Amino acid sequence: MDPEVAANRVAWETASQKHVNEYDEHLAEAARLESLRPWELELLGPSLAEAPMVVHLQSGHGLDDVDLLAKGARTVVGVDYSSTAAAAAQWRARDLKVGVHYVVAEVPTVPLRDECADLVYTGKGALIWMRDIQAWAAEVGRLLKPAGRLYVYEAHPAVPLWSWDTDKPRIRDDRSYFAKSHINDSFPANGAQEWQWSLGDIVTACIRAGLEIEALEEYAEPFWRPGDGHRAAAWEGRLPNSFSLLARKR
Repeated sequence: MDPEVAANRVAWETASQKHVNEYDEHLAEAARLESLRPWELELLGPSLAEAPMVVHLQSGHGLDDVDLLAKGARTVVGVDYSSTAAAAAQWRARDLKVGVHYVVAEVPTVPLRDECADLVYTGKGALIWMRDIQAWAAEVGRLLKPAGRLYVYEAHPAVPLWSWDTDKPRIRDDRSYFAKSHINDSFPANGAQEWQWSLGDIVTACIRAGLEIEALEEYAEPFWRPGDGHRAAAWEGRLPNSFSLLARKR
């Protein structure tokens, strides 16, 4: 494993202890089946109606997996390189008696067979860990069956620029939209390195991997807010904070 990726894995293992410490809270949240946002379901609806076999890359706490099954998925396999996160998610699935299975692995080297998925789902803090966006897209293409779909719901690439000031939105002096990467100073922190990919980078990588873009939507609402209730002016409707991408394998 690349040294920078290995360092990020250590940071993510540490951060994923949160999924263990807050196990009961996550269990209750998963049982409510509210993890998928309405705009996610709007784009995912046609795919979920076909009872797809889903692979969730970088599955984290796994709450989305329980919801995907409830909304129509036939099977869900979660992949995460944190053994702590994957184990907590697997315990939760067993407690809820749902058939989600987890694999501990690094993306893009996922130990699943070619063309095993009707739908690849990912996002909510996933692409920032990808050092090579072209390799990520190629792996998605490998996993998808012909006519299978990729769905991404992720932080907007411009988000690293927004300050968390409460009075008005500001652009941070230490960040650039076109930078290669930056050091995380929020969750999970611990010196984790986040790679920055523009919307152009992401869309182009998907196209080069043989995927046809069906939808690209941008939202003012962030996919994540800190648990302390902090409100930033950048989240109040003027700026892009998240996006959805739906693509189909040709």
